[in-house]
Amino acid sequence: MFKRSLLALTVMAALSGCSLDGDDGAQGATGPAGQAGAPGQAGAVGQPGKNLPRDLNVEVVGRFNTGIYGKSAAEIVQFHKTSNSAFAINSAENQIDVISLANLPVAAVGNGVTDNSLTSVPFTFPANVSVKDANSADITVTLGEANSIAIYGDILAIAVAAPVKTDNGAVLFYSLSATGVGSFIKAVAAGALPDMLTFTPDGSKVLVANEGEPDTDYLVDPEGSISVISLVNGVPADTAETINMTSDMVFSSDLLKAADYNTDAKRKALLQTAGVKFAGPDGMTVAQELEPEYITVAANGKTAYVSLQESNAIGIINLEDMSIEIKALGFKDWSQYGIDYTNEDEVASFQHLPNVYGMYQPDTIASYQWNGATFIVSANEGDSRDWDAYSEDIRVKDIIDIDELNKTFSTELQALYDATGGDDGLGRLKVTAALVDPDDDGVVDKLYAYGARSFSIWDQNINMVYDSGDDFGRISAAVLGNNFNSAHTENKGDNRSDDKGGEPEAVDVGAIEGRTYAFIAQERSGDLFIYDVTNPFQTAFVRHYNNRDFSTNFELDDDLDNPCDVAEGMDCTEVPMSGDLGPESVKFIAAEHSPNGNPLLIVGNEVSGSVTVYQITEK
Repeated sequence: MFKRSLLALTVMAALSGCSLDGDDGAQGATGPAGQAGAPGQAGAVGQPGKNLPRDLNVEVVGRFNTGIYGKSAAEIVQFHKTSNSAFAINSAENQIDVISLANLPVAAVGNGVTDNSLTSVPFTFPANVSVKDANSADITVTLGEANSIAIYGDILAIAVAAPVKTDNGAVLFYSLSATGVGSFIKAVAAGALPDMLTFTPDGSKVLVANEGEPDTDYLVDPEGSISVISLVNGVPADTAETINMTSDMVFSSDLLKAADYNTDAKRKALLQTAGVKFAGPDGMTVAQELEPEYITVAANGKTAYVSLQESNAIGIINLEDMSIEIKALGFKDWSQYGIDYTNEDEVASFQHLPNVYGMYQPDTIASYQWNGATFIVSANEGDSRDWDAYSEDIRVKDIIDIDELNKTFSTELQALYDATGGDDGLGRLKVTAALVDPDDDGVVDKLYAYGARSFSIWDQNINMVYDSGDDFGRISAAVLGNNFNSAHTENKGDNRSDDKGGEPEAVDVGAIEGRTYAFIAQERSGDLFIYDVTNPFQTAFVRHYNNRDFSTNFELDDDLDNPCDVAEGMDCTEVPMSGDLGPESVKFIAAEHSPNGNPLLIVGNEVSGSVTVYQITEK
């Protein structure tokens, strides 16, 4: 035994002194395969795939009618989840109608055009309130009409103008009960003509768009501004902070220094060069030009966006340093799209018009997220300044009328004018006089019409991502025939083609079954368009709906004290059978917040004085 161990040690010692390893042996043969295991249990059957864009059902499941026509009796709408109620501003009665949706059905009503199945109770506010001024002293403010409402949780905010619109208004705050009854909390002073307000996503601030319109004689022209009211535990601050359109304006370009825009003249020159439209009497300042219209807030609550409609711009509001940057929106080239520009032929007819442009001029804007970035959706209605002391509103034919502007068209524009029918053709189109002859040489090369007859999507820097082009006109004409571009004051097709078409007025965005949709309503013709905007770079049309009966006969004038005045030739007898007229606002309600468990769209119709509730589901 000892000898064998000694021998083994000798061999190991010899091997350890070797500096080279031996070669590996050849790979052995693969062994036989083992038996197959028992089959696993079958997985659950997958859901059928869905094509994109997904088709949607649009059904009227409830409707409320004030019975007041042409007097903005159903204008801005909001939703209160706790009470399952829609809130609608009734300017005719200067109150808010609280419309119960608690028993809203899931089945469509029998006739969506004439339905009147919903009821309301009035929510009133006082004629006078006490607010704190800048020195914390109490002052009494007399209130005029409510312009806007916003709801966060159980807090209601109401923007109320002064009886004289050029005076400062106020924001009223209420705590809402489980039945929608309000308990007054506080009033906070705002700027001139607070036209719209909204909460930030976390409810910590209310932003107010103080439009600051002039009086019709331009004796008083307030500055536009943004009021920011902070809330702590649902209690608003005594006073608002103000973002002005002067010293709070910034320009983000690294090519500019603060000294390059530290005066009104410098700011105006920079904005005009960028394409912001200025239209007003001599001496009008930048802050008087810019009239905040509508605000939407990014999901992070740090940035907001405000439409500056008349100026064809959007402002980017930085809520951290309380500044604003103005971005011009540019112009739509009507040589690339079809437009119906005259009401004289009374038919739907589209033509491409070189050297004719549209100003986007959005009214309502909304925002949503994609890939963590904010995108802004705009309803490109268009608007002009048309006051007694100053008006930019003209027709194309007025430009060459010797008794009007007495200008000359360029050779190309004159040829287009003649080819399209002259005075009764392109001559009918309304355009701005403010951009007619910028170099003042007497020759007009380009025309700029109000609005873009579309909706657009903009990125967070206000670069255009998408525009619906001429979709609205073509789709509406295809569905409604010669009733397209009808006014909301009578059933007469094509009578808005020379103005701003159907006038996209209201927009909201919301998610249905994981897809994000934009809902756009046209004020004049009453069309509702739905687009899938989930990926803003792959936007697609989904659905058109119009809750109006064009076979009825009626005529009203919403400029009259009595829009239905028979002595003025008006006849509102068949308005109740005509459906929804003049959509002014839309509010999307997600399925998880909906009274009937399905996604809803609430629409306020200011001319028919009706509030319509649509149920929108996937087919």
